[in-house]
Amino acid sequence: MLQYSMTASADGYINDRTGSIDWTEPTDELFGVHLDRVKRLGGHLIGRRLYQEMLVWETDPSIRSTPAFTEFAEAWTALPKVVFSRGPVELRGNARLATEPLADEIRAMLASTEADVEIGGANLAAQAFTLGLIADIHLFRAPMVLGGGTPFFPPVAAEVPLELLETRTFENGVILEHYRVPSAPAVR
Repeated sequence: MLQYSMTASADGYINDRTGSIDWTEPTDELFGVHLDRVKRLGGHLIGRRLYQEMLVWETDPSIRSTPAFTEFAEAWTALPKVVFSRGPVELRGNARLATEPLADEIRAMLASTEADVEIGGANLAAQAFTLGLIADIHLFRAPMVLGGGTPFFPPVAAEVPLELLETRTFENGVILEHYRVPSAPAVR
């Protein structure tokens, strides 16, 4: 199943008007949830900007300052990644550059693993959502109003009903909204 998971402000933006995500730093409790989620993934389809932001987990040994950070770095490094980029990007470790259209790369990644696959990067996820390929959404809604930025959900031509599976409130006020997209195909 293809998942989309990101933190967004209460008004639905994944970054502020300058592109900053500084307001999204998770607590230990929330970091543990992200760690567990990443450890269960079979692959990640990722946009260039997010890939470059996440590269620190593979390249900077100082980030492994706690057992949880070390465990996340190891899980992230081992995770197969397909990077989508229109320009040059330096790839490391278990990453390759996408060579096929998004829908084909999604199908190939899902076929390569029994585990769920995640898509990351707002623009890339928006394309997959518009194509109707995202089946599972983990929206971590932060208690912050940004008034602009990159939206979590893209504009859609028609309504997309979601089935709420779970909500959970964390100590810092972040609320997990876990949805299933009933209209998404069972892509494998």
